[in-house]
Amino acid sequence: MSEELIQEQPVEVIETQEVTIPVETAEAVAETPLTVADAPVEEVKETVAEPVKTPAAKEEFDWDAYEKGESYTTASKEELLEAYDKSVGKINVGEVVTGVVTSMNKREVVVNIGYKSDGVVSMNEFRYNPDLQVGDEVEVYIETLEDKKGQLSLSHKQARAARSWDRVTQALESDEIVQGYVKCRTKGGMIVDVFGIEAFLPGSQIDVKPIRDYDVFVDKTMEFKVVKINQDFHNVVVSHKVLIEAELEQQKQEIISGLEKGQILEGIVKNITTYGVFIDLGGVDGLIHITDLSWGRVNHPEEIVSLDEKIRVVILDFDNEKKRIALGFKQLMPHPWEALDTELKVGDKVTGKVVVVADYGAFVEIAPGVEGLIHVSEMSWTQHLRSAQDFMKVGDEVEAVVLTLDREERKMSLGIKQLKPDPWEGVEEHYPVGSKHTATVRNFTNFGVFVEIEEGVEGLIHISDLSWTKKIKHPSEFTSIGANIDVQVLEIDKENRRLSLGHKQLEENPWDVFETIFTVGSIHEGTITELLDRGAVISLSPYGIEGFATPKHLVKEDGSQSQLDEKLNFKVIEFNKDSKRIILSHSRIFEDEQREAAKKETAEVVEKEKKTTKKAKKEKAAPVEELVQPALEKTTLGDITELAELKEKMEAKK
Repeated sequence: MSEELIQEQPVEVIETQEVTIPVETAEAVAETPLTVADAPVEEVKETVAEPVKTPAAKEEFDWDAYEKGESYTTASKEELLEAYDKSVGKINVGEVVTGVVTSMNKREVVVNIGYKSDGVVSMNEFRYNPDLQVGDEVEVYIETLEDKKGQLSLSHKQARAARSWDRVTQALESDEIVQGYVKCRTKGGMIVDVFGIEAFLPGSQIDVKPIRDYDVFVDKTMEFKVVKINQDFHNVVVSHKVLIEAELEQQKQEIISGLEKGQILEGIVKNITTYGVFIDLGGVDGLIHITDLSWGRVNHPEEIVSLDEKIRVVILDFDNEKKRIALGFKQLMPHPWEALDTELKVGDKVTGKVVVVADYGAFVEIAPGVEGLIHVSEMSWTQHLRSAQDFMKVGDEVEAVVLTLDREERKMSLGIKQLKPDPWEGVEEHYPVGSKHTATVRNFTNFGVFVEIEEGVEGLIHISDLSWTKKIKHPSEFTSIGANIDVQVLEIDKENRRLSLGHKQLEENPWDVFETIFTVGSIHEGTITELLDRGAVISLSPYGIEGFATPKHLVKEDGSQSQLDEKLNFKVIEFNKDSKRIILSHSRIFEDEQREAAKKETAEVVEKEKKTTKKAKKEKAAPVEELVQPALEKTTLGDITELAELKEKMEAKK
């Protein structure tokens, strides 16, 4: 309760009689204002020597209130509260109320909200409003009615924040222009205080012109329009540029309506990008594409123009609807092809500077704005083509020969390999069929090896011409890229610039000898080196060649199958020198032995049968069937055919 209000109410004063109390007694009195509360009650009773005179009490006197320091009655208290309620407005913590600025200085603003005391607000909360004056109404938020110092605590920032989202949303819907205070810069733009909310001002939305220094806008109050609100993330985006664009739109329309193609204007370089230059034509912007800056090669527009430079441009095209204007700068200068030497022709040598290098070739500038292309195929006579970067780089000074020249289309092709003689001229004399040479391996394919005998002269060694004896699945098993290999010229195709080469031809064909060794029916020892689904590969050492056996020819005499790395005897059942093929069989060895034994037994039976027949003719007793039957019972199945033929002959004679 305020002391000023208490003093205004009448208070009855109670007269008291001064008494002298011994120290011991004073320590014992615990329940009066004059006692020491620390002394126990028992000690007080024992030490009091004589009764103490106390003031006369009134019936309605509130001793509890008096003990708390309140010297008014219950009735007077109610009257006091009623008068207090009438004199002071009702406010609560957390409310937003409107107050009046009563005074202000550089640090604080004093605001009267109709309470018993005025509140103080920091001047920092009014930075967005530099025109604040005494007497202005402002909204404040009640933080506390009395702080530790008894001061009413207010906040203008929180009051603005409490109603800010409604006001920001309303400003967006109504397209209202709002004021904001630029607090600081941030990545990509600025932070602006709008209605107590920190809104984002993108750098591209500050002005229609590119801003190079954001700091000049800090601590300034500007007008904005709310362009975007994200309630979920509490994000607000504002723009100052839209206010300027609205003013320039009408002016821009008037300028565009008066433009014509081919019109020459003067403008100022407003912005430079990697793809072109923006020119301010006095309220409307146009773009000079990088290709329209110069007839020559331009790596970056900064090589031609600079910011704020005044230049003359020509209008190439414009779009009224999209408000786009295409400008040209090089069109005001003569085309360099028109100044090209009229005597220049195909076959002439020229010198130039490499300006661009790509995988497929290089562009060489032989005069400012005049370029020719050297295709990668025209850089070297070699057919083993590589990237153009292997031959030259940007900035190299090169000499070339003009291959094609089209002045109308302004195109030119150049070559540098033409500066050297063509190695294929007279290739028959240098590399005749049958000649032997050393070549370098350049590339592999599944069917062979490409080698280079000299620069521009390449040939192919077919995989079948690498070795007489080895079964090569891929050329990488035989040699490696970059390695040297001896070759023999087998065939020349000058028209297609191809050589057919061989490596195995440098040695005698061992198959001429193998033909006499591996005759059909001969038996040789071999080792199974590889098992496949269709058979097995058998190494016939020490000859260094291989044979092949199908699964049925790998069966052993005991019926088991031959295994990997097993060494067995094999019989040659087929030999083909042209295809370099040897077919072997292990089972044929014992099968042929069994077959020979069966034939021998059959022959014995037949011989015996002949004797029996002669005896039957003499006796003429038993029929032929009876004579033949015993012999048939002893024969094997392999002899049935021969016996049948014998029977037919005997019956025919009979």
